[in-house]
Amino acid sequence: MDATSPVGALLLCRAEPETVRPVAHLLRERMLLAPAGDGWSVLVPEGTPWRGGRPQDEREPEAAEPVDRVLGGWATALAVGSTWPVLALWWDGDRAGYTLAAGFRRPVGYVWLADGTPAGEDEAMRTFAERLGLDPVLDVQALEALTRPDPEADARARLRGLLAVLTRIGLTLPAGLDPGASAAALTAGAGAGPAVERIAWTGWRDAVRVELEAVENSRAGPWMRGPRARALAGAQLAAGLPLALWGAGRRSGGWVFAGALLMVHGALGLAYDRIRDDGQDGAGGGPG
Repeated sequence: MDATSPVGALLLCRAEPETVRPVAHLLRERMLLAPAGDGWSVLVPEGTPWRGGRPQDEREPEAAEPVDRVLGGWATALAVGSTWPVLALWWDGDRAGYTLAAGFRRPVGYVWLADGTPAGEDEAMRTFAERLGLDPVLDVQALEALTRPDPEADARARLRGLLAVLTRIGLTLPAGLDPGASAAALTAGAGAGPAVERIAWTGWRDAVRVELEAVENSRAGPWMRGPRARALAGAQLAAGLPLALWGAGRRSGGWVFAGALLMVHGALGLAYDRIRDDGQDGAGGGPG
């Protein structure tokens, strides 16, 4: 990788495509969704809503955010609205790295310079392994090797090494999704797969309908009702507003959207609980 290297990104979700689909719709981005091994899915952005390189001026408009910031916001938005972790891989001409988001916990990430020089904290790798349930000895040793100097490994090789560790917990990227490739090449590679589907924003009404249908047809439906579900939904609403304001203060569209999506999920949780209660009341309110 060098200054002329392409910019690209992938979102790896530890869940099957049918579980990822309704949450991915709420990102309001055109993406390709495909299975990525046993219990994994991959989202490939069809567009490039990020800056082509590192920021030259922090006063530049938020529409041109660097790729790591955009992907961090997306990963957080997906994770806070689900029960599964989301791993964002990203790269540009200067650096490459990952962000792992899981629920309400603080995201963890690591960065390598283009020539493979480690530029992160070793503790991040141990936290990464713990949150994904990796082997605390063998897998952690393999991850820690990625944090040591290696003149033969550039940033692309570091990302491949990270993915190699994740194959032990079922991850298998579809052919054509190679770290370091351009966004166009990734889209073409994913689009050639036999099980790929397109995710496109069609408005809030359809998005809410899709998610409610997904909940109805999943094991999560019963858990989205009752006092605990209402408490969780209220907590999502309460957490979403300050997160969106914090993102606005940093001029980060990704974090603003993460906060907004968190509030949407809270409202959806309350609405689902109310709708189901009303439905049962109506069903039981007829003549005996």
